Amino acid sequence: MSTPFYVSPQQAMADRAEYARKGIARGRSLVVLQYADGIVFVGENPSRALHKFSEIYDRIGFAAAGKYNEYENLRIGGVRYADLRGYTYDRDDVTARGLANVYAQTLGTIFSSAAEKPYEVELVVAEVGETPEGDQIYRLPHDGSIVDEHGSVAVGGNAEQISSYLDQRHQEGMTLAEALKLAVQALSRDTNGSEREIPAERLEVAVLDRTRPQKRKFKRISARQLSRLMEADGSGPATAAEAEEADSESGDDE
Repeated sequence: MSTPFYVSPQQAMADRAEYARKGIARGRSLVVLQYADGIVFVGENPSRALHKFSEIYDRIGFAAAGKYNEYENLRIGGVRYADLRGYTYDRDDVTARGLANVYAQTLGTIFSSAAEKPYEVELVVAEVGETPEGDQIYRLPHDGSIVDEHGSVAVGGNAEQISSYLDQRHQEGMTLAEALKLAVQALSRDTNGSEREIPAERLEVAVLDRTRPQKRKFKRISARQLSRLMEADGSGPATAAEAEEADSESGDDE
């Protein structure tokens, strides 16, 4: 009988981490930024049906990079957790911190299990507060650790380069139009330092807007509204509500 091949636990974990990182890096990058009225999610996504960003609960949004089927399972699990907790206790008991802990336990268990491969996903869970100081953004890598982020965060693809670019240029109190322009500039930068143009039709954009009168603060930004916001120069719309109103008026004229 042949002797089983021995691999140290440290090497096994390192190999699993490398496998997951390579899978995540093959996906397109996305960024999450704080702005004056909330939190904006921006990512390159040519698909109109398979979303990278989703609503989890009233004030909580979800973003993911990596394998779609794996992070979609996690998203559905998060929605079920939030609905059950909000129904059993109170809607205010559903928080991004609690949801991040649930995701961390799931990812950590899968990563440390030798019976299955690690998930090739990296998640961002964000909650918009009543004020900018109350905003919460948590990044969850493939191994189930939790990173408390502030200001901006990038995951997937060349996230390290994009994060460095955002850290140098992101400022508190930015308007939505300014945050969108910065996000698109960051995503347009290739690994070799050159820039490329990303049309609005290839961008998926959503916001958690604290100024919305509804309980649910999550809203998707259409390509037309995105174009209006990107063209804002002080005289045009600078918020999601203004872009939506301008878009509606344009539709009526047509």
